Amino acid sequence: MHKLEKFESLTDEKQNAILNGAMTCFAVNGYKKASASDIAGAAGISKAMVFHYFGTKKALYLYLLQFCCQLMVGEIEEKADPTITDFFDRIKQATDIKLSVLGKHPAMLTFLESTFFEADEEVKSDVQAYYARDEWEEFRSRLTLEGLDVSKFKDTVDPALVLKMLVRYAYGYLNMTEGKLDLDIDSLMKEFEDCLKMLKLNLYKPEYL
Repeated sequence: MHKLEKFESLTDEKQNAILNGAMTCFAVNGYKKASASDIAGAAGISKAMVFHYFGTKKALYLYLLQFCCQLMVGEIEEKADPTITDFFDRIKQATDIKLSVLGKHPAMLTFLESTFFEADEEVKSDVQAYYARDEWEEFRSRLTLEGLDVSKFKDTVDPALVLKMLVRYAYGYLNMTEGKLDLDIDSLMKEFEDCLKMLKLNLYKPEYL
């Protein structure tokens, strides 16, 4: 049996405990300083079991990255309502789905933030290559722009450019919150929703406000 199959044969509760513990450990310590012993302690398993399930620390780290991204995308794909044609309603819907995922994996947000700034050469190129995949840009565009009612925007507004601006906003947010574990999600969401309202007021035609 492949090592990952051994891990994935565990109960969901046990898997989540290990994943959340490992995510927290990497987020707090960074890749280089996160030892197998630290990961084992945070995950509630022995050091030997870390290697038994994943083989190497690098394999675990990259598994976590893939798990987080694919889980987010999968949940959005499954739960997003394609009949919603309003740009800002779609953004809000995707955000709400992401928050529901974070409720099950509270360490996920901080871990993903840390991966954007991970500088260790052992994983840096792998992380950058993973985030640079065309599929992520295609997913964002399809989710947000496909079937969109663009008539609500003022004639001078390019919805695709608005989406890119919001993505840049997200990256800027990640830079500001790097390494912080005690994020006030409710406060951040209130700020984000206020930004969406401001954009809507300025980018939509008056009859759609």
